[in-house]
Amino acid sequence: MLWLQTRPRPHGRDVVQTLAATLIALLLAPPVAGAHGIAQRSDLPIPAWLFAWGAGVVLIASFAGLAALWPSPRLAAAARGGRSLRVPRAADTVGAVAGVAAFVLVVYAGLSGNQSPTANLAPTAIFVIFWVGIPVASAIGGDLFALISPWRAIGRAANWAATSIGRGAVPQPLAYPQWLGRFPAAAGILAFAWVELVLVGRDDPSTLAILALAYAGTMLVGMSVFGIETWTRNADPFAVYFGLFARLSPLAWDAGHVRVRAPLSGATTLDPGPGAMALLCVAIGSTSFDGFTQGAVWVGQNGLGERLARVMGHLGLGPTRASEAAGTIGLIAMVLAITAVVHTGLWGVARVTSAPDGRSLGGRFAHSLIPIALAYVVAHYFSLLIFQGQAVGYLISDPLGTGEDLFGSAAWAIDYNVISANGIWYVQVGALVTGHVAGLVLAHDRALELWDDARIAVRSQYWLLLVMVALTSLGLWLLSAPAQ
Repeated sequence: MLWLQTRPRPHGRDVVQTLAATLIALLLAPPVAGAHGIAQRSDLPIPAWLFAWGAGVVLIASFAGLAALWPSPRLAAAARGGRSLRVPRAADTVGAVAGVAAFVLVVYAGLSGNQSPTANLAPTAIFVIFWVGIPVASAIGGDLFALISPWRAIGRAANWAATSIGRGAVPQPLAYPQWLGRFPAAAGILAFAWVELVLVGRDDPSTLAILALAYAGTMLVGMSVFGIETWTRNADPFAVYFGLFARLSPLAWDAGHVRVRAPLSGATTLDPGPGAMALLCVAIGSTSFDGFTQGAVWVGQNGLGERLARVMGHLGLGPTRASEAAGTIGLIAMVLAITAVVHTGLWGVARVTSAPDGRSLGGRFAHSLIPIALAYVVAHYFSLLIFQGQAVGYLISDPLGTGEDLFGSAAWAIDYNVISANGIWYVQVGALVTGHVAGLVLAHDRALELWDDARIAVRSQYWLLLVMVALTSLGLWLLSAPAQ
């Protein structure tokens, strides 16, 4: 009752206008076809367009429910609470040793093993287990990568050795530039996405091993200059990227303890410093480009990718470099497009709330994109993880692809019947809808923190609701790309 006296409700006319605009966005959204990588549109149990409308209705209903039933901010307080359990000190050591051992094995396999991508452990370990599996595991179990990060473990071991030998006479690290923020992490994730999606020969095991060594070396140099924890927290691309998803987890790992907290609440603790929004736009944009490159618009006859490659060829590039240049342009363009959509929403928020500008709000609302980034990962890579992830069973027995059978599992095969095409579609659509609803929850809760007037707080979310609908429609259209 106290809230009803201090926080006026939004006008019904405002809500109706927003819902009408959202419905128009749904009408203008591209039609949705079959699932990503599974061209079985005719096997879907209900019309595909119904999925798109259903997703939009869920978002609209969630928006209305939040406006009526979520009157005050809750998640920031929930992030600080919860039971805390002590973790054995040996866990940190065991995780570090396991991470270093896995890194050494993958690099060794890449350099010395069979150079067939399907027979060598390195491509599957890097592109499936590392790139897709760890984000999912982080969202469930917290920041597990901090326990197993091989370069962090090596850096800490080197620092301990230097301190012990030099009796504490170790140079102090330089101060990390605050203006730099997480921009190095954003650049690093963009570079990895370029390797995964654009680089010709990206599945070559030896190339991946060399890139892994170069990355580890760069991280060790950065740690030695700016300090291990400071560099890891700001500029280690994978540590920062995986750490984003860990904020969605109900488990928080900290200083020998694991604390149980409300799901999503950890996202409210994201530092709104420079580069946070850029990193999330890169994450969503790069995954979007992956889906886009599988559709007719990009790879069809006289598709955009082919036309760009021809232009690059006319500029003097050979076929391989022309293809990479076209992919580079497409990747950057998609990231910029996602950035434009998000910042248009922030501009709208600033306009209806009289905030200084959308840029100043970017850091405040960046955390609301974390579940959307995870949703895009699950939606676009679920089939890869569920199928190619099984390959680890036989690759671990023969990591070099030389015919060994170390653990008796070399004869295992991938079971493509573990889930149906329709099952994959349901998981993908469910991930997209759930991720965007979670984004709405985080944005609404943050708005209530920023503006005391509930009417202004809800009004601020009109534009972000349109952003969520736009990203959901884009995600569903991208899932349909292979069937178009």
